[in-house]
Amino acid sequence: MEIRPILSTLLRHRTAAALIVIEIALSCAIICNALFIVSQRLDNLTLPSGIAEHELVQIRLTGIGKDDNADVRTREDLAALRAIPGVSTATVTNQLPFQNGSWNSSLTLTPDQQEKTLAAAMYQASEDTVRTLGLKLVAGRDFLPDEYQVSSDLENVTDMAQMASAAILSADSARKLFPDGPAIGRTVYMGGIPLHVVGVVERLTRPNAPDGNRSYSMILPIRLNYNNGGFYLLRTDPARRGEVLKAAVAALDKIDSSRLVLKQRTYDDIRREYFSADRDMIGLLLVVCALLLVVTALGIVGLASFWVQQRTKQIGIRRALGATRGQVLRYFQTENFLLATIGIVIGMLLAYSTNLWLMQQYELPRLPLGYLPVGALALWLLGQVAVLGPARRAAAVPPAVATRSA
Repeated sequence: MEIRPILSTLLRHRTAAALIVIEIALSCAIICNALFIVSQRLDNLTLPSGIAEHELVQIRLTGIGKDDNADVRTREDLAALRAIPGVSTATVTNQLPFQNGSWNSSLTLTPDQQEKTLAAAMYQASEDTVRTLGLKLVAGRDFLPDEYQVSSDLENVTDMAQMASAAILSADSARKLFPDGPAIGRTVYMGGIPLHVVGVVERLTRPNAPDGNRSYSMILPIRLNYNNGGFYLLRTDPARRGEVLKAAVAALDKIDSSRLVLKQRTYDDIRREYFSADRDMIGLLLVVCALLLVVTALGIVGLASFWVQQRTKQIGIRRALGATRGQVLRYFQTENFLLATIGIVIGMLLAYSTNLWLMQQYELPRLPLGYLPVGALALWLLGQVAVLGPARRAAAVPPAVATRSA
């Protein structure tokens, strides 16, 4: 089919054609970036934590006023919690993957190093934490009983050597710190404090990742108590989590009824709450994309229907001169394809420019080029489907009716 007559017609109706091109361009730019953001949020929802998510329950307590016996009371609590039917292990830790807020620290390879090698989430944990979390040791060992330190005993220590500690690193942290070989037996420094690496776990995701890296973390054998940043974590059968939570709260209340239970929930609830904004964003962006596609399709249908009505005489003349229904149909489809192509080309440039702006404003990564052809294909298909109805009506115009209407 000759393109020149179609271009000539479009130039005579440049305002209407320009509106459709602009509509398609804006839709292309928005949809490409929206789908990219959706894919990122979907990746967030499936991020592995490295822990036994479906087997964990958490209880947060707080005391009323100053509690000088918090360390002793915490040991009593743990003994009672481990005795509950259905509880396999219990521990105290300061944080979990995928929660708001994070305890982090910079690590260096020498005590006087000015620039950090990496920033890692600092998990402080009492006995049984590795087993309670379900972490997989890929090198080295768990902490020994004499390696655990009491957090309250460290508050007034000023000698860095006295604060030396064993440490377990995540695999990514170990590779980043020691790319030249195994990390076991080597030393890193946290603000001048020497940490001796005794183990490496396959994965322990950071609570959150302000710098974008979720895989750098470490565990220190520091016993917290329920009143200075620690909380109880219990591992149980997934089917018994509700039963165990109820029994655990009752056991803790029996030991000391003056304390308040701030939170009692499963880890699934923690993860669901943390990613609720991502799920909301995914839903919102998908709705926006669907509405844009609907509006674009309606615009194409409206313009094509208008042009069919305005060109009834010309269509009739073409039919009288021997044009088949298929040729008339292809004419309108080709016309729409040209408009869509122009809009898509402009839309791709807009999509890329929008992504550059989002990178600067919201620290989003660069838009992969693969999203551009996906958006283009979607709009091409949408355009052809949307114009099909008006084009079929145009192809069905009888030559005699068109001539009488002149």
